[in-house]
Amino acid sequence: MIRLAAFDPGAAGFSALLAESQGEGHRMLLRLAENWANGSNRFAFPGEIMLGAWSGDRLVGVCGRNVDPYDDDERAGRVRHLYVAQRARRDGVGRALISAIRDGAAEHFDYLNTNAPETAFAFYERMGFVPLECGGHATHRLALV
Repeated sequence: MIRLAAFDPGAAGFSALLAESQGEGHRMLLRLAENWANGSNRFAFPGEIMLGAWSGDRLVGVCGRNVDPYDDDERAGRVRHLYVAQRARRDGVGRALISAIRDGAAEHFDYLNTNAPETAFAFYERMGFVPLECGGHATHRLALV
C-alpha cells in the first residue's frame, strides 16, 4: 500500500532516489535538493505542496505543486519534480501522486503546467494533461476549471 505525506529532501531514502534519478540522466531531483537547500523553492506559497510516496518505510516517489514561475498568469500552477523509483513504476505511485497534487489545486490555480520528458508524455496524457504546441517551459497542461 502506498502512503502519501508531506516531504522534504532531508527525508530518509531521498539520497537513494536522487542517485537513481541521476543514473537515468534526470536532473529534477538534483534541482529539488539544490533549490530546497538554498531556500529558493520550499513549496511554501499558498497552494504549493511537496509530497513523498512511501511503500512501507521506503520512499518510492516524490512530486510537488508550485506557482508556475514561467507563466505570467498568477493562477498558473506547475507540477514539479515527479519521479517514481524504478521498482515502483506501474504500481500506481505516479497516478496517486498526480491525483494528490490535483486535489485542492483549483482553489489556487486555474491550470497546472508541466515540462515532462518525452518518455513521460503518455503518462501525463493518461492523467488528463493536454500537450502544448507552444514550446517554452511547458509540454503539457491540465485545466482545473
